[in-house]
Amino acid sequence: MTKQEVADDIAKILQEIYPKTPIFLDHKDPYTLLIAVLLSAQCTDVRVNKTTPALFALADNPQDMMVQDVEKVKAIIRPCGLSPRKSKAIVGLSKILVDKHNGEVPKTLAELEELPGVGHKTASVVISQAFGIPAFPVDTHIHRLAYRWKLSTGKNVEKTEKDLKKLFPKETWNKLHLQIIIFGREFCPARAHDPNACPICSKYGRATLFK
Repeated sequence: MTKQEVADDIAKILQEIYPKTPIFLDHKDPYTLLIAVLLSAQCTDVRVNKTTPALFALADNPQDMMVQDVEKVKAIIRPCGLSPRKSKAIVGLSKILVDKHNGEVPKTLAELEELPGVGHKTASVVISQAFGIPAFPVDTHIHRLAYRWKLSTGKNVEKTEKDLKKLFPKETWNKLHLQIIIFGREFCPARAHDPNACPICSKYGRATLFK
């Protein structure tokens, strides 16, 4: 099979297993999603969802968040890790949203990536999940599986994103990246992976795929 044929088949398998995809991070609008995604860096979604209720009780919009004491924010988000950096970013980006964007979360990657603490992956998640704009956020699960399935060389996440965007239709990106993440967690983990029990790896079966 060609790489494109494998990609097409993988997309079909994922759609069969996950016709509907859950929302990983609890949020009510683009701003609270942005903050939740920022907090999720090097932290589990479960931990973020346990932390954000207290944070959003303090402030759930940029106008209220920009005037908060950084130390108070840091104390609340400490369980998520990297709290000194994340707390400064949250208060700082909130002020920028008010001063530069009328309190609204921008809808472009370039504008989002200008905000403190917001990298390309975070920005991609926000535009795809908050605004429905096609994007292909590549996290560690997607990067790892794209290499395992020989869809990308695995050199870096930027290359993986470009490779996957070429293989899959643009209209599928927003759902597909979530499907791959869930699949990686459930069937195709980094450690203790059993290729024979994996609906995708078992189908292609060559040991060289499973590095």
